[in-house]
Amino acid sequence: MDEILASIKKVIAEEKEFLAPKGGGKDGDGDDVLELDETMVEEPQDGTGHEPAVPPASLMAEDAAASSKGAFDELEEVTAKNPAAAAGNPLEEMIRDMLRPMLKQYLDEKLPSIIEAQVKAEISRITGRKL
Repeated sequence: MDEILASIKKVIAEEKEFLAPKGGGKDGDGDDVLELDETMVEEPQDGTGHEPAVPPASLMAEDAAASSKGAFDELEEVTAKNPAAAAGNPLEEMIRDMLRPMLKQYLDEKLPSIIEAQVKAEISRITGRKL
């Protein structure tokens, strides 16, 4: 179970590394990816100091986006330094508890036939005879 979670974390980290060289926030098609601290369009300046009549395209205020981005950056640093799952993580424990019966059922149903097929294949390989 720990290996599966570590593998998922590794894939996510590799995806982030893959996307970084692609243009710092651009996906494979060349379309810009909206970051939390970016707006989609320039806000018009009406000269009065008031908010423009058209709402900004950003989903968050700049200070909230910067704060959130800072928190995510901190989380990314910690997970990069400590990729192993922390003991007592309630989400991971809940997922393990949910997956355990499903995994047990799957292994009870499939593992004997998988092992039998692999043993037969290995015997056939060693002896040169089909079983």
